[in-house]
Amino acid sequence: MFTETKKSMEWGDETLTLETGKVARQADGSVIATLGETSVMANVTFAKTQKPGQDFFPLTVHYGEKYYAAGKVPGGFFKREARPTEKETLTSRLIDRPIRPLFVPGFKNEVLLICTVLSHDLVNDPDVVAMIAASAALTISGAPFMGPIAAARVGFVDGEYTLNPSCDDMHQLRNNPEQRLDLVVAGTKDAVMMVESEAYELSEAEMLGAVKFAHDAFQPVIDLIIELAEDCAKPPFDFQAPDYSDLFNAAMAAGETQMRAAYAITDKQERTTAVAAARDVIKAALTEEQLADENLGSALKKVESKILRGDVVKTGRRIDGRDTTTVRPIVSETGFLPRTHGSALFTRGETQGLVVTTLGTGDDEQMIDALTGTYRSNFILHYNFPPYSVGEVGRFGFTGRREIGHGKLAWRALQAVLPAPTDFPYTLRVVSEITESNGSSSMASVCGGSLSMMDAGVPLKAAVAGVAMGLILEEDGSYAILTDILGDEDHLGDMDFKVAGTEAGITSLQMDIKIAGITPEIMEKALAQAKDGRIHILGEMSKALTEASEFSAHAPRIETMQVPTDKIREVIGSGGKVIREIVEMSGAKVDINDDGVIKIASANAEAIKKAYDMIYSIVAEPETGSVYNGKVVKIVDFGAFVNFFGKRDGLVHVSQIENRRLNHPSDVLKEGQDVKVKLLGFDERGKVRLSMKVVDQETGAEIVEEKSEG
Repeated sequence: MFTETKKSMEWGDETLTLETGKVARQADGSVIATLGETSVMANVTFAKTQKPGQDFFPLTVHYGEKYYAAGKVPGGFFKREARPTEKETLTSRLIDRPIRPLFVPGFKNEVLLICTVLSHDLVNDPDVVAMIAASAALTISGAPFMGPIAAARVGFVDGEYTLNPSCDDMHQLRNNPEQRLDLVVAGTKDAVMMVESEAYELSEAEMLGAVKFAHDAFQPVIDLIIELAEDCAKPPFDFQAPDYSDLFNAAMAAGETQMRAAYAITDKQERTTAVAAARDVIKAALTEEQLADENLGSALKKVESKILRGDVVKTGRRIDGRDTTTVRPIVSETGFLPRTHGSALFTRGETQGLVVTTLGTGDDEQMIDALTGTYRSNFILHYNFPPYSVGEVGRFGFTGRREIGHGKLAWRALQAVLPAPTDFPYTLRVVSEITESNGSSSMASVCGGSLSMMDAGVPLKAAVAGVAMGLILEEDGSYAILTDILGDEDHLGDMDFKVAGTEAGITSLQMDIKIAGITPEIMEKALAQAKDGRIHILGEMSKALTEASEFSAHAPRIETMQVPTDKIREVIGSGGKVIREIVEMSGAKVDINDDGVIKIASANAEAIKKAYDMIYSIVAEPETGSVYNGKVVKIVDFGAFVNFFGKRDGLVHVSQIENRRLNHPSDVLKEGQDVKVKLLGFDERGKVRLSMKVVDQETGAEIVEEKSEG
């Protein structure tokens, strides 16, 4: 009934298995990839005909995590996997980016790739497994795919690279000082196609070494996919790339002069209008048959690409007049909004971000329900890209994949410099509103985010800047690396290479390639050029702010204290009675975690102190020899009981009340009277022994008994 094919190999510390032929047999390609006990099923289907008038490649990648894979039930009221989580969206993008450029140019049939996590061992992250499964499924499907690709994750501990570190190693990188890198690399046999990373100030050489390490490490996986395809791949789909060279030549002849003049305009809006007018000139010169050609859009794009790319490589001059290494003019402004906790307006050329920081308490932390478990995050970054930022009228609705991806990139760039939660116990929410965009708005979010947090008083370890690099690689091998690319250079170029970091090193690297990969030599030059750009941007940012500003008057104050874990129950009380009483009496917000860390928050310093003192009186132990303020709560024949430390009482024996003989304690004391006592210690039964006579009842100072000379 089944014609199964299975291939396995040892990869790192685990066994990698690829199998097909038993499940989802009606898909064009179906592969289940398993690493350890993490399994992902990838299913590919593609349309055998192109829709009329289709002028782009409609590839859809969907990665989904099923909670049953980890033996869990989805949280919330609706017990079904619904909208994609942030992790699912990011992984969908991770799979899409390296495979999209590898479809044969001109192929515009609809392709659907669905990756489903079937099993998760909580050790091996399914994202890399999904990329391998997707590559294998495409390779055996018969689709015009110039793969295969493979992928690997790399860690960096004690100067050594590690292959496919575990989920525990990678989870919350900030809390693991030994682990300095979370890098995912995808590529073909000969070149790197995609890089995504989160790092702790790695040098350019260390980062490049990690990329090379990953590329070498996944070569056996590519061989395994080829071995699988040799046994079970379907016949190649009969597709011939359309030849529209005659149409392209006609378009160039009709409008090269106008298009070249349009791209000589430095202002984005004027240039966009001029390019549209040049297109109209070209169309007016074409025949009806040429206008009806479905490849007209591709031909016009190639005209634009030829002019823009050729001029840059030959002359080194770009469409806005810059050379290849110059960063656009930068203006930074902090304290832009009066009532927010922190704000910055960062403008670089025609790209601008208004970035706002809000400081919250523990109640504001982001709860994340993942396959690996539920955890909390105290750093949140949201990126918004409204249509007006590019002068367009467009749909304005739910957060899209682009917003999630760019926001996560900025998050990764900034997380490495955040203070430890024990040093700065706030929840941080950073929101980047892109108000203008002409290239690299995610890097503007990094720069603005760094300034905004410092404006809010966040003691960052260092300022962070980001720069987007581009590449134009011609057929003859000549190329140009571009610093701080424009939108058109991104659109018509071959690479989008984003690097963020401090003066000390890289905190995030993301690379997307539109061609069949780049060599390590090009990447090394791009990293070196990016470092120069980053240092320049940091210098421009320092004109606005160089360190954390004064704490905002509108932000809550938070003080932390550590209590023994065995005292947590006493602080909370039965049914939360004690902690509710503390909150009500002090007016402060109190949050306590399982480790005994208590955060006390309020805009009022007195409220924080009152709550702190109330908690301290519950958890602290009185110290022998110390003097305390107390209150007489009961008088008996042999002495008086005094409440002196929180709810703790002790006995002042009648002989310890005064330096004279008393008939009865009531001769000098009454219930409710304030007194000062010294803790003498504890008797053999643990009873508290207090003394009044050794303390000056006016000043609270100890009375030192003078020894007589004899």
